[in-house]
This record gives sequence, C-alpha cells and structure tokens, in this order.
Amino acid sequence: MDWMTEYKIPVGDAAEAVFNWLQKHGAVIFDGMAEAMEWLIDAILWVLQSPHPLIVVAVMAAASWFVHRTWKVPALIVVGFLFIMNQGYWEETTESLTLVLSACVVCMGVGVPIGIAMAHRPRLYAWMRPVLDLMQTLPTFVYLIPAIVFFGIGMVPGLIATVIFVVPAPIRLTYLGISSTPTALIEAADAFGATPQQKLWKVELPSALPQIMAGMNQTIMLSLSMVVIAALVGADGLGVPVVRALNRVDTGLGFEAGLIIVVVAIMLDRALRVGEDK
Repeated sequence: MDWMTEYKIPVGDAAEAVFNWLQKHGAVIFDGMAEAMEWLIDAILWVLQSPHPLIVVAVMAAASWFVHRTWKVPALIVVGFLFIMNQGYWEETTESLTLVLSACVVCMGVGVPIGIAMAHRPRLYAWMRPVLDLMQTLPTFVYLIPAIVFFGIGMVPGLIATVIFVVPAPIRLTYLGISSTPTALIEAADAFGATPQQKLWKVELPSALPQIMAGMNQTIMLSLSMVVIAALVGADGLGVPVVRALNRVDTGLGFEAGLIIVVVAIMLDRALRVGEDK
C-alpha cells in the first residue's frame, strides 16, 4: 500500500504552515490575549487565596444557601472543603477552581452570543456545526500543541486548551434554547410590536434560561475534567499531583488527588443545580 502515500495530501504541513504564519504575524494579538487572561486568572486566584480558607468556605456556603434556600447544599460544601483542607489540597483546589471559573467566564462570554447568532442565522449555524463537531471530537491533547506554541508554558495555555475544548457546550445549548422558544411567544411579541432586541431580552432569553444554565453547568464540569491535561502544559492545580503520581507510579497519591477532584466536581455540580431542591 506504499503507493497510497506517494501522493499524500500535506495536511500536517499545511497545519504547520498556518501555525507558523499565525505565530509570526499574530504575536501582538496573542500577547494581548495572554495578558488579559493572566489578569483574569490572577484576580480570581487573589480572591480565593488572600482571605483565610474558612472565610472563603463560609462565603461559598452562604452563596449556595442564598441560591438554594436549603441547608443541604451549604452543608455539602462545608464538609467537602473541610475534607480538602484536611488532606492538604486547599492551594491546589483554589488553583483548579481559578482555571475552572476563568474558563467559565470566557466560554460563557463567547458561547452565549455565538449561540444566539446561530439561532437567528441558519446559514451561520450550518457553517458552525462542523466546526463545533471538530472541536468536540479532536483529541484534547492536540489542543496543547498550538497552546504551547502561541502562549508558552503556564496557566494561560491550560486555560486556552480548556476553552477550545469546552466552548462548544454553551454554544450548542444556547442555540438549542433560543431556537426552541415557543412560536406562540414569538407571535405574541410580534403582535405587540416588539423590536428584535426586545424579543431577545424579554422573550427568547428568559425562555432559554434553563438551557443556558445547563450550558454553564456543562462548561464548569468539562473545565474541571481538563485540570489533569492542563497540568501537562504547566498549569497549577489538582492535575499536578495526579501527573506526579503517574510519573512515580504512586497509587496512594493518585487516588488521593483523584478523590479530591471528585469531591470538587460533586460540590460544583450540586451547587449549580438550581431549582431542583424539594
């Protein structure tokens, strides 16, 4: 079958040429993105690490009580964070939460407007759908290569790789929510002479809010699943001890760090399930 590769389509060479061109001509743009994301990461990290850990836990528990109006979720958050502090992973946990929250801010800020635009423009949706499919099916490790090329080593390339992997979720769910707005509501808004902006803010977005919130939930959970992969490009957090345990074949350390990730995932998932308490 060697004859099949004699006229091989230069996919890899073309991709490398594109990356080289972007690296040469887009340095200003990438540097600006890196500075903005570093500022966002540093701000969230300062909020989580500057106060005493118990103060941060109390604030998070109070916020969850305000949202859910029940003692169960705040109790879960308090017990979970106390367990994390008992195991000595508070700093790593705050670093992972910083990556997750930063990715959530970027993904929701980008994904929601794109999802709205796709719902209003069928041609844009038809063009974006294969792109989203590619972003979700391409192995996540592949994202690390251009992230390192453009942004070096550290939290920023980890954030970039996480955003590329996660952003299709809020885009798709926002599109689903907006496009699923009941026709009766749209017709009623048109009958009352609502402008497109009024229909969006007063009809479509309120109707799509459950799907948008589900998109935020998926964004946070998928971002948390990337902490180990992000650690491979120098991102701090809970992925670092997992990678260290893998290198050492240390079963105890790997299970310990993995259990902390599970605890964080359970707390985030339960805290984000708004409206399900009985």
